[in-house]
Amino acid sequence: MTSEKRNWFEAWFNSPYYHLLYDHRDEQEARRFISKLIAHLNPPAGSKMLDLACGKGRHAAQLAEYGYEVTGLDIAEDSILAARRQYNSPRLQFDVHDMRKPLPFPQEHFDYVFNLFTSFGYFETEAEHLQTLHNIAYSLKSGGTFVMDFMNAEKVIAKLVPEEQIQKKGLLFHIRRWQDEAGYINKEIRFTPPESTTPLCFTERVRAYRKDQLKDMLAQAGLPLRETFGNYELQPFNPAQSDRCILLAEKRITDN
Repeated sequence: MTSEKRNWFEAWFNSPYYHLLYDHRDEQEARRFISKLIAHLNPPAGSKMLDLACGKGRHAAQLAEYGYEVTGLDIAEDSILAARRQYNSPRLQFDVHDMRKPLPFPQEHFDYVFNLFTSFGYFETEAEHLQTLHNIAYSLKSGGTFVMDFMNAEKVIAKLVPEEQIQKKGLLFHIRRWQDEAGYINKEIRFTPPESTTPLCFTERVRAYRKDQLKDMLAQAGLPLRETFGNYELQPFNPAQSDRCILLAEKRITDN
């Protein structure tokens, strides 16, 4: 087996096999979801937006098509390079960044910040997760909106499939899932790449935050929860049935 980097997400998200396993998360899905969000949020023309943990930029590119000024940040260098190659727009830029660190922008720079496709909960400590939310709040204008698209942890845990196999373009992925005592959902992914006899193994590890836990953390960061939706159609959230937990928070307006 190959050894992983200290942070699982740095190794896995830079792997082409990550994008192969999740290739059903495509441009069409991003377009539908972003169109729903834009219709609901109705952002003013010229709004500045941040797609934090943007991957290869599919959501950021859709936002830019609406005419907004969009920045995409991600820790995976290969994903950022791919985004730069694929999308070319004067309203769109991509850079490498670790969301735990202060964002490379002035205070109150963005009107909207998006964190989509369960791009939160990866870190080892609560302090790191809370620091990430504080970084987001710092970068948002007063009254600005933060959108977090997270898994619905209650349903995921209740429906957790311990083992399965998934085949993508001739490559067989062996998947094992479990919840650990620290409250993380683990997903072990084993496969042998083409033209190789050496198997690879990656493990996703995501903190199984429930809605109320996320709500409390957002409030601590000065981002009180405004609305919650249960899927990409923006239908009401149901903890037992919803596929997603999509949170819309608004930066608290403070007196100068």
